[in-house]
Amino acid sequence: MTPVKYAAAMWIDLRRGLWIALAYAALGLALLGVLLPGLPTTPFVLVAAWAAARGSRHLHDWLLAHRLFGPMIFDWQTRGAVSRPAKRAALGTMTLCALLLLLVSPKLWMAVLGIACMAVVAGWLWRRPE
Repeated sequence: MTPVKYAAAMWIDLRRGLWIALAYAALGLALLGVLLPGLPTTPFVLVAAWAAARGSRHLHDWLLAHRLFGPMIFDWQTRGAVSRPAKRAALGTMTLCALLLLLVSPKLWMAVLGIACMAVVAGWLWRRPE
C-alpha cells in the first residue's frame, strides 16, 4: 500500500471511530436523561442515530430496531416529526425545570433566562409535525 493510500485509510478509520464515539456518548447522555430530570433524552437519541449512520451501520440498525427509540428516530428521519406524547413529556419536564429554576436560582434574571430558552425550544418543538 502506498503512503497516500495508507494515510487515506487511516483518516477514514479515524473519522469512523469519531462518529462511533459521538454516537455512544450521545446514547449514554440519552440514557442519563431518562433518569435525570432536566436532561433531555430525545435530542441525544437523535444525535446518536445521526452519528451512528455515519460511523456504524450495526449501531444505527440497532437503534432503528429498538422498541422505544426506533419509532422516534424513524419519524424524525423521515418527516422531522415528534410524537405528541414526546412533546407533552418535554413540556412537562421543562415546566418542572422552570419551577426548580425559580426556586433555586440566586438571581431572578438567571431563572428568567433559562425559562426563556426553554420557552423558545418548546415553541419550536410544538411546531414540528406529529
